[in-house]
Amino acid sequence: MARKSRMGCGNYAVVLVLLFFGAMKVRSDSSDHKYKSGEEVPLYANKVGPFHNPSETYRYFDLPFCSPGHVKDKTEALGEVLNGDRLVTAPYKLDFTNDRETEVVCKKTLSKEEVARFRDAVAKDYYFQMFYDDLPIWGFIGKVDKEGKADPSEYKYYLFKHLHFDIHHNKDRVIEVNARTDPNALVDITEDKEIDVDFMYSVKWKETEIPFEKRMEKYSQTSALPHHLEIHWFSIINSCVTVLLLTGFLATILMRVLKNDFVKYAHDEEAADDQEETGWKYIHGDVFRYPKHKSLFAAALGSGTQLFTLAIFIFILALVGVFYPYNRGALFTALVVIYALTSGIAGYTAASFYCQLEGKNWVRNLLLTGGLFCGPLLLTFCFLNSVAIGYHATAALPFGTIVVIFLIWALVTSPLLVLGGIAGKNSKAEFQAPTRTTKYPREIPQLPWYRGALPQMAMAGFLPFSAIYIELYYIFASVWGHRIYTIYSILFIVFIILIIVTAFITVALTYFQLAAEDHEWWWRSFVCGGSTGLFIYGYCLYYYYARSDMSGFMQTSFFFGYMACICYAFFLMLGTVGFRAALFFVRHIYRSIKCE
Repeated sequence: MARKSRMGCGNYAVVLVLLFFGAMKVRSDSSDHKYKSGEEVPLYANKVGPFHNPSETYRYFDLPFCSPGHVKDKTEALGEVLNGDRLVTAPYKLDFTNDRETEVVCKKTLSKEEVARFRDAVAKDYYFQMFYDDLPIWGFIGKVDKEGKADPSEYKYYLFKHLHFDIHHNKDRVIEVNARTDPNALVDITEDKEIDVDFMYSVKWKETEIPFEKRMEKYSQTSALPHHLEIHWFSIINSCVTVLLLTGFLATILMRVLKNDFVKYAHDEEAADDQEETGWKYIHGDVFRYPKHKSLFAAALGSGTQLFTLAIFIFILALVGVFYPYNRGALFTALVVIYALTSGIAGYTAASFYCQLEGKNWVRNLLLTGGLFCGPLLLTFCFLNSVAIGYHATAALPFGTIVVIFLIWALVTSPLLVLGGIAGKNSKAEFQAPTRTTKYPREIPQLPWYRGALPQMAMAGFLPFSAIYIELYYIFASVWGHRIYTIYSILFIVFIILIIVTAFITVALTYFQLAAEDHEWWWRSFVCGGSTGLFIYGYCLYYYYARSDMSGFMQTSFFFGYMACICYAFFLMLGTVGFRAALFFVRHIYRSIKCE
């Protein structure tokens, strides 16, 4: 019966994965259009917002730009909506291969209130984003003249009124598009008074030999210029070599100590039987005693396993090229769909391990597993979405999108979680303990302060964090900035090193804990493995205040709110890695000795 449930769950997941890949492929190829001379190529205005606050974006026509007669919203995929994209038709006519000299989009009289809105936007370095044949276009809406003016009240504010488009084409396809503003076509908006503005644009088409398949390479190259790439690789290699040398050094010491322990215990067995045992062998009757709060422990293990699987799938998609630059929303779509599909893994792992620990209420354990990560994420989302609604920002999800996510949770995530839990409960796996557990636990001796949980977590988290520290800057600059991250091979190498170092440092600290005759290693190994997540959150504070120019309540709450969820996910994932490594190690060393 258990086998049948697991097969059904697996087949269902395979079908959904195939549908997901198919949908993503269709979406990524949707811009593969061929055009005839004079044919209209779609230009969509997306959003505007302060340049230094990537989460604080607004609809393009929230500012009083020239609006076309009928503003039509473009249908967006789930991931694009989650990304904050809100595409609408733009007022500019960019017909294929048709050059345009200076043309007036509209003549508009800006009221005092509209002038003040534009001035406030210019003061905050507002930029705009458009998409032309699915190619991104950026530009600033104005500039601040600060030359020779020490007092901010003397600054001059100017609005750009002329936009020039340079477009490259290869026969019947659009290859590249750039937009630049005319520095001589300015409107002074320093004072609150009505102003007549002629918004204008011009278009210039040029032929290029770049094939359509390589039109996205421009964005990859700008994100990894040769000298930057060399520095990047050198920094990563330097970091990895340092960490691996430290790890190897500690591993050598640990192996020698273990070898001496095995020799010592083998000699003790040949000596008098009444000789008192010491060290980690002394607590062989307690080391496999089940941990406190075993339902929570199993739920954390299940959630961590699911998140680890999610990370592996995301890396696979990244390495095969799904997340090419400006495949809008692909990453968010992948995260939502793969998380839903892997919920069966969480249910199976949690229920199976909970039953191995002789737990009885597996249904409650399953509910705890389902809410352990999703619960805090949901609370964070509700708060941040309310903030975005208050700001009228595009980060606020429409009601329809929230319904779609709820349906994914109700129709995919929850059923797969239950199916996985049933399969795990019926797997009848037993906890493999090489030694018998005594009826009453031994008293743990008084240990020095540096063997406490917090100092151990600090030691356990520092080494893995030092392995990923350099790469974190590039990731943060991409997620919370305007850089494009494309070097997934480096990121994957760093991730593998992170897993290895986390596993090893947890094993080493577990050994030292057992050698001090402290048998409560279960939770300790989990929190020590996951402590890197706390270090990452500490780096968030440093990045926000020292490396970024983010400001404002909305951007601050989005940054620290969602980073708290991401760091919590790292805590669960790496905690699972640490515990699994420690469990393998503890089983191995206790199998290697003879215990009465």
